[in-house]
Amino acid sequence: MKTFTLSALALALTLTGCKPAPSTNTNTNNAVTTAQTKAVEQPADWWQSAIFYQIWPRSFYDSNNDGHGDFNGMTAKLPYLEELGVNALWLTPIFEAPSYHGYDFTEFYKVESDYGSMAEFEAFIKAADDKGMKVILDLVINHISSQHDWFQQSEKQQAPFSDYFVWRDDMPKAGSGWGHAWSDNDKPEAVWHWSETRKQYYYGAFGASQPDLNLRHPDVANEMKKMAKFWLDKGVAGFRLDAVRFAMEGGANAQADTQETIEYWQDFNQYIKSVNPQAYLVGEAWADLPIAAKYYGEGKGLDQGFDFEVGYKILSLLKTDTDTDVLFGTMPSNEQHKAKNALILDENLQQRKDSQAPLHFFTPFLTNHDQERVAYQLKEHDGKAKLAAAMLFSSPGTPYIYYGEEIGLTQQRIGDDVYKRAPMQWDNSHQAGFTQSNNSWVEETALFGDDFANWWPEFLAKQLAAGDRSVAAQQAQPNSVWRLYQHLIAMKKQRPEFTINGSYQLTQHDNGIVEITRELNGSKSVFVLNLTDKAQSISSITRDGLTASWQHDLNGDQLAAYGLLLLNNTL
Repeated sequence: MKTFTLSALALALTLTGCKPAPSTNTNTNNAVTTAQTKAVEQPADWWQSAIFYQIWPRSFYDSNNDGHGDFNGMTAKLPYLEELGVNALWLTPIFEAPSYHGYDFTEFYKVESDYGSMAEFEAFIKAADDKGMKVILDLVINHISSQHDWFQQSEKQQAPFSDYFVWRDDMPKAGSGWGHAWSDNDKPEAVWHWSETRKQYYYGAFGASQPDLNLRHPDVANEMKKMAKFWLDKGVAGFRLDAVRFAMEGGANAQADTQETIEYWQDFNQYIKSVNPQAYLVGEAWADLPIAAKYYGEGKGLDQGFDFEVGYKILSLLKTDTDTDVLFGTMPSNEQHKAKNALILDENLQQRKDSQAPLHFFTPFLTNHDQERVAYQLKEHDGKAKLAAAMLFSSPGTPYIYYGEEIGLTQQRIGDDVYKRAPMQWDNSHQAGFTQSNNSWVEETALFGDDFANWWPEFLAKQLAAGDRSVAAQQAQPNSVWRLYQHLIAMKKQRPEFTINGSYQLTQHDNGIVEITRELNGSKSVFVLNLTDKAQSISSITRDGLTASWQHDLNGDQLAAYGLLLLNNTL
């Protein structure tokens, strides 16, 4: 038997409130995998002890009754986030943009008017800071809106904007290697778009409305740095960098992950650290782990990058079908639906450790704004949602939570991104407490047309009738998904074994019980998960010196179907 030994920072606070649990006897024959990690000493950067919460501002809370979430709404809900326990927030784009999502902004230095004023944004940053919460912004450097003044000037070939984007005279031929970099789609028209004004084609990896910036142009590169400094000076703690793989395309068949791109982010990080040495950069490299690890850039690149694989693997252990929809298909489709073998979590961890980046580089998460919600994928099965949360928090690294995951927020259907980004449900009142307006933003015909906007009232009515997926309902239940998230966040913040330094050992028992043990310097926690649809015996689990902090699924030594038991020793 080998053992995971993982490296990072240790905290030594006490987790209280554990309930006693009966001890069990000897172990059985099981598959156990372990591995030895690199010995890496890292400074105590704040993000290594952070628990991030991703907010879609338009959907979080509406303070002025216009149907759109806003800065004041987020400020009003900071006590909620404080009670949940998170200490870092990621805001999806908050700059002025023509779209509802904001990933095609038209202004570098203005906030989205739907969200409020710059003064209200600054007040939010200060209020979050007063509660010990860091705030990072979604920064899109790869592309901007075709309605941005830069692009309109470039179309007219006006100095100095003429070469701020990538232009060419002819459309590449089919089969030339041009196309979406995240798929095998060999269609040049997917990325090259005609400008009637300039009579040339321009490159836009994400569509005609989002032309790629020419980051080789020194004026463009410098403006990106200037923009970042502007927001750092406003008090933000760093940035989530969108679409980092596509910063500099190198020609056909070289539209992602080029050496030029890696070096660009190294230079950008060097500048950011010169402005604020504690500023944080996390990259969206939606790709297999060996590719994502490249953005560590030998320690000169990004501080962290998202581990897209761990969420796929966790959910694959709990799903019964393939009803899902993922954009920018950069993950192999078979990664989503492997056999129900929990050792794939070991494989994921081993891949992280075997990569060219240290373990602390990778940030685990279940889903984000581009993926179907956890509760939807798991058919609103709260037991499975709890197991997913437990597997997430048992995994080493800085966890990210997508708003609503902590209450089992679901969605109407697949087929459009807006379903994944709908309003937060706070209570069982009008519009689920999100707004006092008669309509929320997802119903605006100006944004979505008459037909599409009609889905929300039907979905909302079903949610209100069920009455169990709001913050108020979840907080009223002692064993709810929300209560488990609160508990897991507390353990993550308070127990040293949950840092990168803590060892990780996963055992899959013959009856489908999975045991995950985290340990450091005598501090120990054990996750016992039933990944089957029948109650299973856990008499083989050794509990010497451990007591249960979560055990409502336990009846004697029988753990309920999709049940969860958390064990800890006393610190």
